[in-house]
Amino acid sequence: MMALATIGLVVFFLYPLCANLYFSFTNYDLASSPKWIGLRNYTYLFTQDPRVWKAALNTLWFVAILVPVRMACSLGIALLLTRRKRASGFWRTLFYVPALVPPVASVVGFVFLFNPGTGPVNTVLRAFGIKGPLWFNDPSLSKPSLLLLGVWMMGDIMVIFLAALLDVPKDQYEAADLDGAGGRQKLWYITLPNISPVVLFSAVTGVIAALQYFTEAAVASSVANGKTGIDAGPDQLLGYPNDSLLTYTQWMYVQGFSSFQLGYAAAMAVVLFVVAAAVMAILLRRAGLFRQKGV
Repeated sequence: MMALATIGLVVFFLYPLCANLYFSFTNYDLASSPKWIGLRNYTYLFTQDPRVWKAALNTLWFVAILVPVRMACSLGIALLLTRRKRASGFWRTLFYVPALVPPVASVVGFVFLFNPGTGPVNTVLRAFGIKGPLWFNDPSLSKPSLLLLGVWMMGDIMVIFLAALLDVPKDQYEAADLDGAGGRQKLWYITLPNISPVVLFSAVTGVIAALQYFTEAAVASSVANGKTGIDAGPDQLLGYPNDSLLTYTQWMYVQGFSSFQLGYAAAMAVVLFVVAAAVMAILLRRAGLFRQKGV
């Protein structure tokens, strides 16, 4: 009964993984047979690629900023909803609905709302005599603008936190009240230890998603740029403005499916896999230390 699952694992995971590792040491463009070139792809990746480090830093920004902010906001909203007695179902639905909107539609809507010339947000700001920023057209504000989008679409994480909070034993809070514990003490010594597996799950899935951040940044760049694939190539559409929204996976896509440097794209994928594995190992190790300390 395990044979089909084992075959699927070998065919759709192990073989592609090994093939990708092999192609990373070759010059491969789909039109000709792979040619072994050793470590040249990795050498070019770490020393010569002019845009890969900018893409890597942008991806690191999403990992270090977007993931913690989404988790903190989701946990905060979930804590508020656990204390809400009236119309709790309405508020839960209200905060969860944005997570059901397709990512492309969400990004297009946000770029329209924050359009510096005709967007409703800047129109309201002008009504109060405030000059609105450029938002997605400003390199310094493009990533924070996507951060706002990520917080707006936090309903999936919020629901998970809400379910975990509702399972925290009430008697622990009652005992803490008798001992005179404050809100912060109950959060740190009761709530967080009880929901630590959910926090770890949200952190792991969030980091994996951020390392592969592609759709939202790519669509925001294309829409804010006002160009299409007819009058610009993928390498020009992605990353606008000034490569501030160029992520690692976008640049890997350009190398593999626009420049047809599949060997180099495979090397980028191997590096991404190693980095993701290292980050996951650090997260799991830290989670183990927290559990040992009871935090």
